[in-house]
Amino acid sequence: MTKLSVNINKIATLRNSRGGNVPDLIQVAKDCERFGAQGITVHPRPDERHIRYADVHDLKKIVTTEFNIEGNCREQKFMDLVLAVKPTQVTLVPDVEGQLTSDHGWDTIKNRDYLKETIAVLKKAGIRTSIFVDADMKMVTGAKETGTDRIELYTESYAKHYPANKEGAIKDFIVAAKTAEQLQIGLNAGHDLSLANLKYFKEHLPNLLEVSIGHALVTDALYYGLENTIMMYRRQLQ
Repeated sequence: MTKLSVNINKIATLRNSRGGNVPDLIQVAKDCERFGAQGITVHPRPDERHIRYADVHDLKKIVTTEFNIEGNCREQKFMDLVLAVKPTQVTLVPDVEGQLTSDHGWDTIKNRDYLKETIAVLKKAGIRTSIFVDADMKMVTGAKETGTDRIELYTESYAKHYPANKEGAIKDFIVAAKTAEQLQIGLNAGHDLSLANLKYFKEHLPNLLEVSIGHALVTDALYYGLENTIMMYRRQLQ
């Protein structure tokens, strides 16, 4: 079964745009779980433009499914946060300062030693690790050398090319997924997955353990409602 982890960054963005606590991020996380989400994902950034560090501590107290924290492990504040909170999973993303959104995976060959050292620290703390990688067989193979539990395939290129050529869009991801399976690395995926392209993606990657979806899901919820939208995404993964 592929689990749906709902990224609630956009809820925090909406709250922060007006000040105060509307919408209530903690209540939304509780409701997402109640409506069928099998995990909650957040991606705090140094400027706290959406998820705040205090939010992460508050969410740890109430999340009853799986808590996934994404972020740039080169930021000491991020590492201090996750080691203090000890979520179910930490997903390491190679963001740079001021980056709008994640737009590339790790070079697991060039950064092998750094990732290996960082992952060892997280695993010693009892935290499952995942690293963000492109659908490149060499990068997946390199991930094995880091000791990571899982990889998360960066799916922006799949989503971009899916409308015009879905067979071509999925090709590299199938190869990456098979490589991960052969190497006994768990497989996650995320970025621009939506109701339009999720079912096809899941059908062709049977070893997919988890997808993390935020922007598209929250956008769909404006039209369909949050509970209905979460169930619609769950059905795409069945």
